[in-house]
Amino acid sequence: MAIQIRKTGLQIETTLIEGGKAAAVPLKLFTAFAVVKNPWAGHGFVDDLKPEIHAGAPVLGELLTKMIIDAVGSGDAVEGYGKSAVVGLDGEIEHGSALIHTLRFGNFYRQAVGAKSYLAFCNTRGPANAPIMIPLMDKNDEGRRSHYLTIQTSIPDAPAADEIVVALGASIGGRPHHRIGDRYQDLKDLGQDVANPAGV
Repeated sequence: MAIQIRKTGLQIETTLIEGGKAAAVPLKLFTAFAVVKNPWAGHGFVDDLKPEIHAGAPVLGELLTKMIIDAVGSGDAVEGYGKSAVVGLDGEIEHGSALIHTLRFGNFYRQAVGAKSYLAFCNTRGPANAPIMIPLMDKNDEGRRSHYLTIQTSIPDAPAADEIVVALGASIGGRPHHRIGDRYQDLKDLGQDVANPAGV
C-alpha cells in the first residue's frame, strides 16, 4: 500500500547572535518533515512490518532529502545532519523506527550529502504538537563537537493518533562560538582510543 502523505513542511532557522555576541558565520538549521498516515495503525499487533517499510521508506527518503537539498542549495553545503520520527498515540515506537531506521530511507540523504557518519536520530511518541527533536552531528566526523546540535520544532495538528511525523534535519555551520574542543583531545588526555573510549 502506498504511503499516504497528508502534509509536508520546511523550516529554516538562522542564528545571528549567541550569548550576546554576533556569530562570525550565522548558524543555519533546516528541517523538512512529512506527516503520514501510520500504515499499521488500527491493525492490531503486526508481526511483519517489511511490506510497508519497502513501500513507504524510499518515498519519504527521496522526498525529504530533495526538500533539504533544494533549501540548502547543495549536498556539499550540508555540514550536520540527522533524522527523527514522532508516532501518534495509536501507534508503536516501532512504527516510527520502521520508517527511519532503514537504509531504504537514510541512504537517499547520505548519498546526497556525501556523508560517512551515521545519521543521528530520535524516535518518540506523542500527541499533536509534540516536540520533534532532531539531533545532528557532523556528516563526516562523529567526534566534531561543534556540530552536536539539536533542532526542536513542532506541528500544531500533527501527529494525529493514527499518523507519524518523519523529519530530516541539516545544518550549515556548527554552534556559534563553540569552545569545548572535540572528543579526540579528551581521548588523548585520558590515554584512550576511539575504538574504546571508556577504556573498558
